[in-house]
Amino acid sequence: MKKIINDPHTVATELLDGLVDYYNGDASLVSPGVITMNDIPDNKVALLVAGGAGHEPIYHGLVGKNFADGAACGDIFAAPPPNIMLDATRAVNKGNGVMYLYGNYAGDVMNFNIAEQLARAEGINVETVLIYDDVASAPPDEKEKRRGIAGLIPIVKLAGAASNSVDSLEELVRLTTKARDNTRSVGVALAPGSIPASGLPTFELDEDSIGIGMGIHGEQGVGVEPMMSADDLTAKMMDLIFGDDLSFESGDEVVVLVNSLGSTTLMECLIVLKKVKQILSERGVKIHDIITGNLVTCQEMAGLSISLTKLDDELKPLWDMPCSSLGYTKL
Repeated sequence: MKKIINDPHTVATELLDGLVDYYNGDASLVSPGVITMNDIPDNKVALLVAGGAGHEPIYHGLVGKNFADGAACGDIFAAPPPNIMLDATRAVNKGNGVMYLYGNYAGDVMNFNIAEQLARAEGINVETVLIYDDVASAPPDEKEKRRGIAGLIPIVKLAGAASNSVDSLEELVRLTTKARDNTRSVGVALAPGSIPASGLPTFELDEDSIGIGMGIHGEQGVGVEPMMSADDLTAKMMDLIFGDDLSFESGDEVVVLVNSLGSTTLMECLIVLKKVKQILSERGVKIHDIITGNLVTCQEMAGLSISLTKLDDELKPLWDMPCSSLGYTKL
């Protein structure tokens, strides 16, 4: 795949430089792989997100006002090492604790657990909330084994709002855990993205097939089926979400995210959104807000995901709080 880059081995470094330029004075690259906001208030409970590059705008594009305070960025599809995460922890710490929020992948968990231990040894209070919203990656009774996919967008948005509202790290963990537990997602893939350093695809899939439940790197889902219409595909994806252990009943209010995994167009996302709204309406589920677009990507991967986050009287005001970042802005 052709890409407009310089050296394929320095794309993660260069994209972070460009991201700092985008923030135009509001954020800084405080060490290699670490971007933070410049005006984190003293005594704020800090929110730190982290993960590999290649999924832009997440994770580092979610740093912003009423969003994450900082992000640790790894190489393409690779977790940042513990020393980068520790640098990020030091940079966002304002004396009232730091919460790590990231997707449930083995390399990330291993590296960030080490960073958490090192931070605690320095006297920094650190807690972690893992994101595992992908219903296709493990059954309900093994949710802790699930992957974190596009549901991290509403989860990080709610956590960012909460981090600007709470007085304690424990309260931020509680609210973020509720947001995580109220979010379910499923994705499908039509074609792979490629790795800049090698130019090779991240997985293989027949031209006339669609992977149901595949992960954001091409991880195994629940099956491969022939291509189908947008309406049939949307109904199949919604059935996977509704078949999980989080109920969506008449009168519930949800945030809907239809996420492009890279090259899937807004046209396709909107066609899927139309069917999602119809299915929810038939159940009596109210849509409080909608997000769509390229938010959790895998380079030029073709496919999309659907995420539902159920709101309640505690989460709704957090959702309605304005926020701004490269990845998502709510006025």
